[in-house]
Amino acid sequence: MSSVSLLSAHSYHRPLLKTSLEQLLEPLGGIKSFVKPSQKVLLKPNLLTASRPTKECVTRREMVYCVAQLVKEAGGTPFLGDSPAFGSARGVALANGYGEIIEELGLEVVEFQGKRYSHDSNNFNHLRLSKEAMDADVVINLPKVKSHVQLTLTLGVKNLFGCVPGKMKAWWHMEAGKDANRFGEMLVETAKAIAPNLTIMDGIIGHEGNGPSNGEPRELGILGASADVFALDCAMIELLKVYPSSIPTYVAQKRLGLTSNIADIEFPLCHPSELEVNDWQLPKHKTPIDFGLPRVIRSTFKHLYIRLLREPLKIG
Repeated sequence: MSSVSLLSAHSYHRPLLKTSLEQLLEPLGGIKSFVKPSQKVLLKPNLLTASRPTKECVTRREMVYCVAQLVKEAGGTPFLGDSPAFGSARGVALANGYGEIIEELGLEVVEFQGKRYSHDSNNFNHLRLSKEAMDADVVINLPKVKSHVQLTLTLGVKNLFGCVPGKMKAWWHMEAGKDANRFGEMLVETAKAIAPNLTIMDGIIGHEGNGPSNGEPRELGILGASADVFALDCAMIELLKVYPSSIPTYVAQKRLGLTSNIADIEFPLCHPSELEVNDWQLPKHKTPIDFGLPRVIRSTFKHLYIRLLREPLKIG
């Protein structure tokens, strides 16, 4: 039986947040049950965009700071990585105020490089994934609770799509996006391949409405953690009272026999019913997952423009 730790938490103040994270992880064995001395630990936040730093659509820097501290205390070496849709991980991190913590912690920020990996799946016999994520000793997934105009919700499973490097994500939208079920299955298979050791959900302030970037901040006061990313997503869907059948990643994980039933999950702290949110705002209108070739080409040029021209001027 998978275990999901849920906790009421209302502050990003670092000392309080670190205490909350320690309480959250204690039923799972604490950080030392996931991180051993000398291990290299990838911290994979949601670094979606550099353009809306006040809208709570990326993982809070305070969350990354406190988790990195815990990793260091366990003897591990944390490093930061993601593959934003536009620009570099470092550029997006700096735009969202990560500069101070990167400097203070001596935190390396890596730009994901892709490599083709064989994958045991009926529909996806290979995946192009981040070599840095696949080679890390430990992967800690740090998603943000958000609504999503294409996928209804973006939680732990979807956050691992950031381990698909560069513009391969846009091409996946074009290739698999013609079928929401196929796209959801691709996201689930990606999560299976990355196999994060630990997922910690940033739900103190979420992003509701027309997410993943055009919605609004929403105070939820929730932290969640699990070694089973699928179980944690299942718990958050239950907590937010969203119809599971409307979420392609949930539909795919259920079809593939992964954790999708609340009755199959142990909750050592709070049960989802104790923290439930009855008025979470979903997108007003859904948009197609399929980007289409012209949009993929435009997106690729925009990505290269930001990476090669704009960001060097900003970050020196």
